Amino acid sequence: MRSKRKDEHVKLALKQGDYDNDFNKVRYIHNSFPNCNFSDVKLDAHYLNQDFETPVYINAMTGGSESTRIINGNLAKMAKRFNLAMSVGSQHVALDNPEYESSFSIVRDVNPDGFVIGNVSANATVEEAQRAIAMIDANALGIHINIAQEITMDEGDREFSHWLEHIRAIVDGVDVPVIVKEVGFGMSHDTVQQIIDCGVKHVDVSGRGGTNFVWIENERSQDKRYEYLADWGITPVESLLMTRDLHQNIEVLASGGVKTPLDVVKLLTLGAKGVGISGQFLKFSQLPEEEMMEECGKFLEDIRKCMILIGVTRVDQLPTVNYELQESLGKYHEAK
Repeated sequence: MRSKRKDEHVKLALKQGDYDNDFNKVRYIHNSFPNCNFSDVKLDAHYLNQDFETPVYINAMTGGSESTRIINGNLAKMAKRFNLAMSVGSQHVALDNPEYESSFSIVRDVNPDGFVIGNVSANATVEEAQRAIAMIDANALGIHINIAQEITMDEGDREFSHWLEHIRAIVDGVDVPVIVKEVGFGMSHDTVQQIIDCGVKHVDVSGRGGTNFVWIENERSQDKRYEYLADWGITPVESLLMTRDLHQNIEVLASGGVKTPLDVVKLLTLGAKGVGISGQFLKFSQLPEEEMMEECGKFLEDIRKCMILIGVTRVDQLPTVNYELQESLGKYHEAK
């Protein structure tokens, strides 16, 4: 059942439409004299206790079937070619049935020296978390929290009171960095504070605007009654703004509807240390290998071009640049 669901998720993710993510409400002040050259612009970033050549990473997507094994292999090829961190999709299908382990371990096979992030749910036990790490020799572990998806999934979970307890236990029971990650519905100030209280050091706010699991589960549902929840959630821009005073207490990563290099730059400006992308990399993975690499390379190069337009040469300078917010976001943060 889970394997079939994995294939359905990918198919529907490639079909879904666009949702508002608030990126258009963040506006830069154009800099006509950057006083630097394009060759001066570097994308070096530090997050998850590691130095990376770029602030972009391939976010959690899939695994658990033969077709998703091929996708994960292609994603791993991009990760290896461009030295990107990569997260696999939820590993529970393989934890339950070893037959599907290769659809995840292929990531390590293709990229033996890469930074790979495992993925379990907040239902996972410490033992399951440890097995997920061992399955792919993971450098870090993601714990996804997906209540909006679960309650709209016909076969989804209905018990959630133990999630924080499980997160706390996993943090104490594994020896790699743990990232708590939403799945496209964003995190509020209270949510991030609760995660901090569990001892978590890294979080991906993963806001509304990208892969929409309410829409996907509604499409899969027998009675399709959840259309009214299709725009549920907090955008990544809102999440970063409303949690800004907590950024000194936890490393914040961000994702959710990132479609352009400028979107990446905006999330970094608002305080994200790294930016996860799923949909664009999934689309790249469907292309012939040479074209896949070309499109990925263009995307990363254009992040540097956006930085030149703003007048910065380093990622860590982005939080200092001038920008404006549309009035609707003013309740979260005064425009600089």
